[in-house]
Amino acid sequence: MKTAIPLNDKKTINGWAFFDWANSAFALVITAAIFPGYFTAVTEDILHIGGFDISNSAMYAFATSASYFIITLFSPLLSGIADYGGKRKFFLRFFTTLGSLSCLSLFFFEGMGQLGIGILGYMLSMIGFAGGLVFYNSYLPDIATEDQYDRISAKGFAYGYIGSMILLIFNLLVITFPAIFGLPEEGTLPVRIAFLTVGLWWIGFAQIAFARLPDDSDQKPQKNLISKGMEELKKVWYQVQGKFNIKSFLLAFFCISAGAQTVIFLAATFAEKELGFETTELITTILLLQFLGIGGAYFFAWLSKRKGNIFSLITIAIIFISICLAAYTVSMKWQFYTVAAFVGLVMGGVQSLSRSTYSKLIPEGTPDVTSFFSFYDVLEKIAIVSGTLLFGMIDQITGGMRTSIIALSVFFLLGIVFLSKVKIQDD
Repeated sequence: MKTAIPLNDKKTINGWAFFDWANSAFALVITAAIFPGYFTAVTEDILHIGGFDISNSAMYAFATSASYFIITLFSPLLSGIADYGGKRKFFLRFFTTLGSLSCLSLFFFEGMGQLGIGILGYMLSMIGFAGGLVFYNSYLPDIATEDQYDRISAKGFAYGYIGSMILLIFNLLVITFPAIFGLPEEGTLPVRIAFLTVGLWWIGFAQIAFARLPDDSDQKPQKNLISKGMEELKKVWYQVQGKFNIKSFLLAFFCISAGAQTVIFLAATFAEKELGFETTELITTILLLQFLGIGGAYFFAWLSKRKGNIFSLITIAIIFISICLAAYTVSMKWQFYTVAAFVGLVMGGVQSLSRSTYSKLIPEGTPDVTSFFSFYDVLEKIAIVSGTLLFGMIDQITGGMRTSIIALSVFFLLGIVFLSKVKIQDD
């Protein structure tokens, strides 16, 4: 038998938070700051793949869509393993190893000659990142009492933010001043070093979590894990059907997430391809987004107290529409920095407010709150697939990313329509 770890144990909780410190580096450095712009910079504008001509920016969008589509397909199985499989640490290690090694492989992606490595490495690292989160999140009830969930969740977020910022700033220094680190000033090596640092950081600091989190149970995993995961999602689906408020909110959440997440995933690609941003400028932009995101989260928390959650979310959606319209017209770098500042402001608010609003709409006394949030998580993944796929398709058809940006505003308009139908008792 395994030795039980006491709840609210400081060492265990710090170890759990260090997993956020480890994998958040991928979310910030790879998906947001460096890899999107690098991909379009080192590849040809038109890629010839399987007899099709695809723009490199559309290809990047499609790769993101495909990654999340695969993750979505496996979500019921992963949820079933997390809840009933008894092998959480095994699968947490598996997805962490898959993601970090795939990230390390991006070091060998120098251009068109290694296009397959670039696309496959990016997709597998994305799958490793998202797949691991399912198991990471599921540990919280096993290491803490319910009254400590908010505090410990915030601690994980804080560790992730601080760790990823430290690594991003280090990579900014390496890319900006390569000679100081004994690297050549010409070529892609300083940028590719960033991919190595993220992979090593990810798998290295994750070992702290692996050493401190509870071990897997001795019991054999239950059978039919896919059906168990599907049953949980179906149960929530049927419960939602009879509740107009929560159904309207989830439709709004889907639309706003599709638009907002696509903006974040493809902002760097847009900046590099349409405005000629260098890697150092892209990193500076992402740092700006991060800092403003914190301020935005607090601002919209304050606004929601004064005007209510729905008013605040509608305000965020309106600002996003303005961002899409402005992005269509930008031609100068300072204009993009201004638009990016507003993106940072609303991104900090949209994620925190969406989750808290959803929590308020879940019926009181609901015994399977975890299932409701699993459903929420799957819906967000489907939204990312939809947003990035639409972006890539319009980019491919029109031959430019600006029309794709305008198309995203439709998601936010629909989000406003659905939000206007939602009533919250506290608002």
